Amino acid sequence: MSRFLTVFLVFFIVLPVFGLDLPVSKIPDDSLLRLKFKDSWLMEVPARVLSKQPVIEYLPSGERVQVSALESKDEFMVLFSRELISGKIETDNNPAVPRRATGQFPGWAQGSWMITRRKNTGEGSLIRIFLRSDQYTYIQFRPFNSEKCQMDAVVYGGYIVNSLPVAVSFERLYSMQLNDILKLAGDKFPVKYFEPQPAYYKNTVKFITNVRKYLGPLRFADDGAIDENGNYVFINNLQRQPSAGAGLNCSGFTKWLIDGILRPVTGARLSITPLKAPFGGRGSSFTENWEQRRDPYFGLDWIRNLASEANGILRSNSYRNLDEFEVRNDNFSLVLVNENKTFVTVSYPGFLGEAGYGVEGLYPLLYTLAIDNPFKFYLSAVNNEIGAPVTETNLRGAPRLRQYFHVAALIPYFDEYGVFKIVVFESAAETSFTGFRNRYPGHYINLVQIPVVSTFDP
Repeated sequence: MSRFLTVFLVFFIVLPVFGLDLPVSKIPDDSLLRLKFKDSWLMEVPARVLSKQPVIEYLPSGERVQVSALESKDEFMVLFSRELISGKIETDNNPAVPRRATGQFPGWAQGSWMITRRKNTGEGSLIRIFLRSDQYTYIQFRPFNSEKCQMDAVVYGGYIVNSLPVAVSFERLYSMQLNDILKLAGDKFPVKYFEPQPAYYKNTVKFITNVRKYLGPLRFADDGAIDENGNYVFINNLQRQPSAGAGLNCSGFTKWLIDGILRPVTGARLSITPLKAPFGGRGSSFTENWEQRRDPYFGLDWIRNLASEANGILRSNSYRNLDEFEVRNDNFSLVLVNENKTFVTVSYPGFLGEAGYGVEGLYPLLYTLAIDNPFKFYLSAVNNEIGAPVTETNLRGAPRLRQYFHVAALIPYFDEYGVFKIVVFESAAETSFTGFRNRYPGHYINLVQIPVVSTFDP
């Protein structure tokens, strides 16, 4: 990615994202407007374009578009910025708010175009189109030869379409209708990732609200959990915790969450001991020798057992199998990462056995999971290879083992405005996804699915 586009993304990162978007096929067409401005903005010499003042034009639909230019050292952009539209779906407490114009032209409102040109030659190098009012989801096109260009589709840094050849010249895109452009990609363009349905997540919002009501009295305590009798105990030996300072650690807290989901159905909390049992294939003859001393798979076994119970009780016993609830599929092989304040693309291997997913791809993974499985949330087990270094007193050190040392609940959803969000519950508190992700650079995350229910009583 060019330095100019990096600056563009960073500049607009603080603006709000909101508004109920239309289906992609219903986005008002602006091809006639782009044709009108083709000679004077898209083909004109750079100096003359950069001397122009922004103008506001009207589409036949009545929607407003601001045409402007933005300059950097070696490139400049011509922006066809749609006016941002706000609105929201009906909730339990508030009626729906109809779509209405906001007077803002951020550059990434649904239907906006951004065309990058080189200052020295005036040639176009990139077209980016925002299919949702979200600066992190877009399609883009790059010239390939005189007859073809290449298409990418990006959601939260994950390339769900990468370098797809499309049979149209880059310049032809300047005045082509959006729906005709997308037809060139055919079924290789997964439009569903640009058309979330906020109504599907009403129960998720209720669940999050209900969990938050119970968080206040909770406190963190190392090795702490609540047993099947409602007593605060230590996970290791099941002994009662002292009443002063009793609390939950990360594992005990995820059990508390699942108990809150299952207790209204079963009338009981889960027992702790079965949750510590090995679940599914993991480890080797080498790691067996370290299970007692380092317990490397504790977090993995814990979330698998919790997921097995939740899926077995809320769905059916046939869903207790690991193949039914462990997340192993992904839809991208490239991700954008920030290296020294510049976004670059790196390869992403996806799911790795006994490790899960690299944290650098967690954002787009959760985005696509939210669309693919709108009635699920996820327990995560954070892991990395860990080993004690060699020292003067410990010449042999300790072998590097993959250890699952932290667990948390990750809840991706779209709110009533259509905005993508991720709620993180961990260690007896609600934290931020940005903080969670930045805390574990270079680590891996294993995920298991939990059905969403609106009732919660821990």
